[in-house]
Amino acid sequence: MKRRQFLISAAAGSVVTSTASAISSTRVEERSRSNDFDPAEASIAQLQRHLSSGLTSAALVTAYLRRISALDQQGPTYRSIIAINPDALDIARTLDRERRANRLRGPLHGIPILIKDNIETSDRMPTTAGSLALANAFHAKDAPLVARLRAAGAIILGKTNLSEWANFRSTFSSSGWSAVGGQTGNAYNSKRNPSGSSSGSAAAAALSFAAAAIGTETDGSILSPSSVNGLVGFKPSIRAVSGQGIVPLSPRQDVAGPMARTVEDARLLANVIFDSPRRTPAGGVMPSGDWRVGVVPASSSMRAEVATLYAQAIDVWRRVASSTIDTPLPASLREAGQAEYTALLFEFKDSINAYLGALPPGLSETHTLESLIAFNRRLKDREMPFFGQEIFELAQAKGSLDDPEYLESLRQLRRLVEVDGLEKLFRELRVDVIVAPGSGPSGLIDHVLGDRDDLGGSALGSAAAVAGYPSVTLPIGLARGMPVGMTVIARRFDDDRLLEIAALFERTGKLRVPPSDQGV
Repeated sequence: MKRRQFLISAAAGSVVTSTASAISSTRVEERSRSNDFDPAEASIAQLQRHLSSGLTSAALVTAYLRRISALDQQGPTYRSIIAINPDALDIARTLDRERRANRLRGPLHGIPILIKDNIETSDRMPTTAGSLALANAFHAKDAPLVARLRAAGAIILGKTNLSEWANFRSTFSSSGWSAVGGQTGNAYNSKRNPSGSSSGSAAAAALSFAAAAIGTETDGSILSPSSVNGLVGFKPSIRAVSGQGIVPLSPRQDVAGPMARTVEDARLLANVIFDSPRRTPAGGVMPSGDWRVGVVPASSSMRAEVATLYAQAIDVWRRVASSTIDTPLPASLREAGQAEYTALLFEFKDSINAYLGALPPGLSETHTLESLIAFNRRLKDREMPFFGQEIFELAQAKGSLDDPEYLESLRQLRRLVEVDGLEKLFRELRVDVIVAPGSGPSGLIDHVLGDRDDLGGSALGSAAAVAGYPSVTLPIGLARGMPVGMTVIARRFDDDRLLEIAALFERTGKLRVPPSDQGV
């Protein structure tokens, strides 16, 4: 979720050891080649050209591991990585042999990718959701989206830190903190908030710890961390990507998506992990390339330097679109917060009880939300050193999904967000996409007061999350050295069109500024 190191945990410390061990075990020739290659800011297409010209995937893995060792766990200590895949080099060598035999698995053959640690993998890494309760949750099967990445040739390099339990434990939490991984820092300043809950995926992708990363979103957890870490973050339409094998918050809203440095990389990853065929929305859309763009005005309270960046980005839209249309957001979108929160409390209780209850013996310390609350109380010094679990307790007090309170919250969301909100906007304006200010710049990490209220981004992005519409955040520059993003949404199932126009905006504007920590 969008709301919201302590002393580094033993699990986080083990990342340093495993990274150093992986590098030391690398063959001499692989270390030599990786010493000559810097993967910082390299796109997937550029990496594939290097791999086709003599660079090995094993050397590429080693180059990324060196960056992780030097920057993530030492130096600035971003702590974006929660675990390194101990088999990554062996997998890379297998893929190198396949490449030499002209047997490429797909567009990601030999490319290292990072996975948020609430997504199950069959590697020798647990899927913890950041909680000590799941520290031993090693799974025998990949989540379907991970299986698709492997089938396309990707190397799962490791798992990324996150806001524990997808930032749905406390209203005073600090984004990027988990009991297993400690506190993740922003890629542009390790003392600033990385936003949540896919904070580790965002920082790691921005700092080139892999070619790209996968995050998950319920409301803002891909868009906001991508925005404040200078990335392209893409949240697909609901159910476009299988949610199986992902620690749930709300199956009605949960979806996984790519977090990358370019739209083209995000689009490539999306096409790999998409589970269902994309459908073209019916009625009133313009042909591809003849773009009509709805523009949400900047608010009067926006900081001057952010307003300037937004205005410059709108100028780019005017260059790439056939027309731009002023699009004030309906008041209903800003009235939906309480109904969404109520629905999520019911859905979290139901889905986490089902998920924990289905885990094989030995994988979890708890098998119900009630026992998870008790577990956190027993380990209060490690699990709750800065903030509590009042959201857990509120969810536990809710009833089942046939409760009238829950059903009423769904009716309100349907009316406020869809019927009187996004459906009305797209139908009446006949636009292909709507753009709005996103998140950023990020404030300082605060373990006393928690996250700033404005880290969640725009009401437009939140509405897209509730309604299941696809959305993307695009970098539009830096304000006082920290990234600022722009939110763009399209109608449900119009994912391909959204990514097409986002790529055109990116090529035309070239507004992303990389983080400064690029050398090791």
